[in-house]
Amino acid sequence: MHALLDEYRELHRAVPEPVLDRLRRCHIADCSIHLLGDRLFAYFEYHGDDLAADLALMAADEATREWWWRTAPCQTPVPEAAPGAWWAAAEEVFLME
Repeated sequence: MHALLDEYRELHRAVPEPVLDRLRRCHIADCSIHLLGDRLFAYFEYHGDDLAADLALMAADEATREWWWRTAPCQTPVPEAAPGAWWAAAEEVFLME
């Protein structure tokens, strides 16, 4: 697993600009991914009006799909993910704005 974590880190040192552009055009800001052991935690702020529609646009984007194809072998869905889902939402228990 260590080699895949290293590969994942390396891939994210040079995220393709079309992928970053798609994130921005889908109203996603302050996106970050954190690693704890072998678990990834992602955070982003959504500033749009229809998250489901923007996520569908992202999933249809060719550059983003290619990026996901490259990063997918480095990831395993968590047991808490819904069937067929890649990520699982975490419960927010505190937010200071």
